[in-house]
Parts: sequence; C-alpha cells; structure tokens
Amino acid sequence: MSASEGAPGASIDSVCVYCGSSNDADPAFLRAADAFGRRLAAEDLRLVYGGGGVGLMGACARGAHDAGGRVLGIIPTFLLGREQPFDDVETVVVQNMHERKMQMFDAADAFVVLPGGIGTLEEVVELLSWQRLNLHRKPLVFYNPRDFWKPLFELLYHTITERLSPPEFAQAWRATDDIDAIVPLLRAMAGQPGADLVDPATNQLT
Repeated sequence: MSASEGAPGASIDSVCVYCGSSNDADPAFLRAADAFGRRLAAEDLRLVYGGGGVGLMGACARGAHDAGGRVLGIIPTFLLGREQPFDDVETVVVQNMHERKMQMFDAADAFVVLPGGIGTLEEVVELLSWQRLNLHRKPLVFYNPRDFWKPLFELLYHTITERLSPPEFAQAWRATDDIDAIVPLLRAMAGQPGADLVDPATNQLT
C-alpha cells in the first residue's frame, strides 16, 4: 500500500463491499444488498466481496451476477462451510482472514459498507485506520438505512472532539440512506471528471 493508492482523479473499476453474512438480517437490508449488486452491474463496476453465499454478502453477489455483472469473491478456507461460497462467480480461496482482507483491499478501487456485524466493523475500522495513517485514499461510503451506523459515527466524531483524531478525519468517509446515491458518492470522492460534488459539511451530494 502507498499514499498514492486511490488518489483524487483515479477511475473506479472495482468496488469492495463489506456487509453481514447473517440470513436473519432485516429483509429490507437483504433487498438493498441485492439492489446494490444490480446497480454495480448496471454501472459495469466489478463487485469484490467476501465470497460467501449467505446474508447480505450472498444477496449482493447474486444481484450483481443475475444482472450480468462481474464478481470476485475471496474467502478463507475455514469459512467455506459456514459462509457457503456462491459457486456461480469467480472465487479465490485463501488461507486466513489476513489474506482475505489484503486481497480484497488490493483488488478494489473503492469501498462500500452495508449493514453488518462485528466482522464488518473490524474490516471498516482497519480500513479507516489505514487511511488515517495515509496508507490509502480510496473512497469509502457507508449505506446507512435507519441510521444503522450512527453509533459508529458518533464514536468516530468523539475521537475528533477529544483531539485523538484530527478534524480532517471526518472527511474519510461519506454516508447515505439511498442505495442509488452510493456510486455517485464514490465517484465524487475519487474526483472523477463529471462527478457530482459533495458538500463537506453534510457529506451529501450537492
């Protein structure tokens, strides 16, 4: 990794999606994951994801695949039984979680976080930490239905108000409750020509 990765003006071809693997998730979350996979396919953006066929992970991958999109799954050996790989798409099997996360990072030009549990939280905190350390500048957008990620955002802002993170850390991500706004936000953060602008005060499209 280097600070040049994800530099402004870079084009986006692959989007890594972090999300939950539980089939017990709110059906609205599962439908949104499917819709986002289809949106990636419609935009000719490759989906990079954790390789499972369950939960929001599986819904997103199936949505992208069913809509004719490109999909790359990356899954560690020990999760093959639990997360049931979606065999209809290209899937890479790795040895452990560290390899999985690193290969997902390397394969992606931008990141999207859908609702998820502790595993999703671990992945996104590591991603934010790498950005804080200036190891990358790849765009990051949270899908935030029903203020799902509000507690996390409050904690992140708390580190800023307590002067443990710099004020500019608040610009490390964007959030939206509109599935259709995610790709435009990613492109705006990447500074792609013709992309919509984002109001830095609200993190919303202008």
